Amino acid sequence: MTSLVATGILGCLALLVLLLLSVPVGFALMLVGSIGFAIVMGSPIQIYNILVSTTFDNFSNYGLSVIPLFIFMGQIAFHAGISRRLFDATFDWFGHLPGGLGLATTGACAGFGAVCGSGPASAATMAAVALPEMKRHGYDTSFAAGMVAAGSSLGILIPPSVVAIVYAVMTESSPAKVFAASVVPGILITLLFCIYITITSLRHPELCPHANPVPWKQRWKSLLGVLETVLLFLLVMGGMLFFGWFTPTEGAAVGAGGALLIALFRRSLTPRTFMLAVSETIRTSCMVLVIVTGALVFGRFLAVTGLPTALAEVLAGLPVSRYVTMSIILVFYMIAGCFVDALALVMLTVPIFLPVVSKLGFDLTWFGLMIVMVVELGVITPPVGVNVYVVSGIERSVPLVAIFRRAFPFALLITFAVILLMIFPQIGLWLPHALHF
Repeated sequence: MTSLVATGILGCLALLVLLLLSVPVGFALMLVGSIGFAIVMGSPIQIYNILVSTTFDNFSNYGLSVIPLFIFMGQIAFHAGISRRLFDATFDWFGHLPGGLGLATTGACAGFGAVCGSGPASAATMAAVALPEMKRHGYDTSFAAGMVAAGSSLGILIPPSVVAIVYAVMTESSPAKVFAASVVPGILITLLFCIYITITSLRHPELCPHANPVPWKQRWKSLLGVLETVLLFLLVMGGMLFFGWFTPTEGAAVGAGGALLIALFRRSLTPRTFMLAVSETIRTSCMVLVIVTGALVFGRFLAVTGLPTALAEVLAGLPVSRYVTMSIILVFYMIAGCFVDALALVMLTVPIFLPVVSKLGFDLTWFGLMIVMVVELGVITPPVGVNVYVVSGIERSVPLVAIFRRAFPFALLITFAVILLMIFPQIGLWLPHALHF
């Protein structure tokens, strides 16, 4: 047994070396997992068997079709201009308040996250839409860029979240239950961001000048831009969570079809932009599914080595409270999230920590929510803060370090929300229980 655990540890070290050499995550997982599995089983033919069986089972899994469908919905929403109309509406209503454009940006990020599910996609969209407006109204450019990067991180948490879907698939949980658990924390973090922006605007008005109020007629008219996002969210999330009309896969299909109908009704989707949406959906979906396949191969390798079980026994046997052990795990995610992509980190670590969490008696839905919230930090913290890199690539006049510095207070707010969820887990679990999941 000791030699098997040692093999598992060596496999983890080999995977780390491959990642440091910039080998794509999915292929690194497959390579180490398949070779390690063959070594443990004592037969080279096992490399072929595990790769073929896992790849076929994964790509023919009906439940995983939810991933490309939600990605397609987000791509259509972006290319059809739904995000821009959402921002315009929130600006018309909140732009005259202290930090109003920042509030509008945060609200638009949360709303777009509800139809996108990707932090980097939200960052690219809102940077293109919101940054020019904030610069035009005299906002400090670095503060504006930090707000966009941080607000776009909400796309990872607010359902439908690709990371949450993958976690649900890996743990054989209900995606709808994980989505339901994410709703209240998503609203909480959005409100915390808005409070911070308002206080900063009042203390440092030079960073966030007030915009002039717009006429009430224009405000009411702008609600049409919010209506389509609200309809999509209510149709998909309401149909899955509140009314039970759809399974997650059916809800994703309805959402993708709804976004397409809105785009056709608006006549805002050209053949060229439609093909762009399709090609980007295919590229992103293939990347995600290859990583999922690699993670499943690597997970089977770890399972036969007994490493997760051994780790569970060690952590569960520590002479400390189970909450201290959970805190250690979450701190690991916080640190690792600064270096590893959120989706890849979940794939790499869930097979290792899941037995630990189960043995400690924590709710797996709550654990999934905590993971999503913690890896949300990684997209705005150095050195791999992908949202910051995306915003910096669009707004090249702001140094990367300045955006990271402006995004840091928002990272502290997310950490505060994580601590709240640790102390009061019912914040996240109330809605799933109320919906009888």
